[in-house]
Amino acid sequence: MSTGRMRRVDEAIRQVIGDAVAGDLKDPRVGFVTVTDVRTSPDLRQARVYVSVLGADGGVSEPQEREASLEGLRSAHGFLQGRLAGELRLKRTPTLEFIYDETTDRAMRVDALIDELELS
Repeated sequence: MSTGRMRRVDEAIRQVIGDAVAGDLKDPRVGFVTVTDVRTSPDLRQARVYVSVLGADGGVSEPQEREASLEGLRSAHGFLQGRLAGELRLKRTPTLEFIYDETTDRAMRVDALIDELELS
């Protein structure tokens, strides 16, 4: 599969999982989760789903909030795979692996440091 086609598949999976997590996933462990990226293996057997989790206060999440959200996502694996199978006509529905993406946390910490510097 070409690189461009793989990126389209990744983006389509990101969209479907993101919509399902935002709208239909009722697991109370799953907090404010954003699907930031998806990387699918060329044979479509596996998809790494990168997620960020905001804390209850809208800031950086605590480690237990992140772990609870990841556990909730892992337990919803079958539901989310079913959504993928129903919405995307792929040769094979990939197994999903959820990985915490720290990029958002780092950006929020940098913003907070800049704010502190501007205030001093």
